[in-house]
Amino acid sequence: MRMVYEMARRTMSLLPHWSSRVSSVELNGTPFYFSTQEKHRGEEVPRVFRGNDGRCYSLLVCSSDTIRRAKFYAELKDKLLTNLPPECHLSPMCSFLPNIKDSLLKGYFLKDTSESSSPTERLLRDLTQRDPVLVCSYLRGETGGVWTQHLWSDGDNHTMQMPKDYYVVPAEAPEHHPSTLNIINSDVFYSFEEAYQVLEKCGDIIPEARAVLELLPSREEARRKPDFPVIVIEGLDATGKTTLTESLRDALGASLLRSPPHCLSPMRARFDREPPLIRRAFYALGNYITAVQIGQEGMKTPVIVDRFWHSTAAYAIATAVSGPVCNLPAEGSEVYCWPSDLLQPSLVVCLTLDPEERRRRLRDRGQGKTEEEQELDHNQLFRLKVEKAYQRISGPACVTVDASPPADLVLQQVLLLIRGKCHL
Repeated sequence: MRMVYEMARRTMSLLPHWSSRVSSVELNGTPFYFSTQEKHRGEEVPRVFRGNDGRCYSLLVCSSDTIRRAKFYAELKDKLLTNLPPECHLSPMCSFLPNIKDSLLKGYFLKDTSESSSPTERLLRDLTQRDPVLVCSYLRGETGGVWTQHLWSDGDNHTMQMPKDYYVVPAEAPEHHPSTLNIINSDVFYSFEEAYQVLEKCGDIIPEARAVLELLPSREEARRKPDFPVIVIEGLDATGKTTLTESLRDALGASLLRSPPHCLSPMRARFDREPPLIRRAFYALGNYITAVQIGQEGMKTPVIVDRFWHSTAAYAIATAVSGPVCNLPAEGSEVYCWPSDLLQPSLVVCLTLDPEERRRRLRDRGQGKTEEEQELDHNQLFRLKVEKAYQRISGPACVTVDASPPADLVLQQVLLLIRGKCHL
């Protein structure tokens, strides 16, 4: 019963803005937008409804509990694919208030061409009664030129007053991709406290979260500036970071650290299976642990770091924002700004490599890669977005170095950069 009341409150909180919301449905990676209005003024049918002879539904995950919302969304696709008739087709969708931060609701758009709607609607009604999901059905008018949207109540049992049906009309693409307004402290964390709160809330459902929290430093330790320079080496997988960082360690008599730190290695596989919100918080806190290690080692020697916050942010931004590179937040956006409570390196070098050469190097390296690194292997668009995000991060920015020459020449070029910037 408590869940039903929560759903009712959440739905009622959306209703005053319901007709102002815009929905985006991705078809083959391209977003198509539609909205609703009380009166139809002869608008054309939105692209997602054209040529459709079946029934359409939308499911939006909405809960005030961010952890529960993230975990349920991650589970929803499998739940639908397992239980829906095979004639049903799912597409990613979201609903948002244009240019309003944190208004994004994620879910799925469903086209059902099966003979009977009963199995599908039975599952959807069950979802509205037990889970944090809002369901809408879409009905086509007799002429086929008009579609209406009906927002279901909890199980459609009329326990609360719902709005009348709305007409569905095309909507213009927003100024900002909807996901970009939801990145801060959701896909990318910009403070110790925000990431800490996520894992703290996970303590009862993920035992490893408690173990991570026990390893965390104080807030002050994570931004303490060391006496010696700190050089971070960034870049995509297989660009030569390991070879270069080890060579720099030997050439400079430096300490070599990696992020995420070794102490988190036993928990990585567990958190890599979690939804983005929880996974990102884990890797964000890993940067703060690494920062303390940097501060300690940097009192004695220069420090070389294999990946740091740039990687955490670049991969997260590229994953969160679907579609082409132009959908990324513009250069200068606050999403590219370094966290104010995290130690800043003296120099960040980003290694780049021709895609064909990088694939050749990856050929025999299929083990131990994250899902995102595997995506780099076959998705050129994702690779381009990661590289662009790297380039746009500021405070400090990356200095790009071509990693295609022999390793000793790359080492000499980076040493020149270090001596010029860090006076070593």
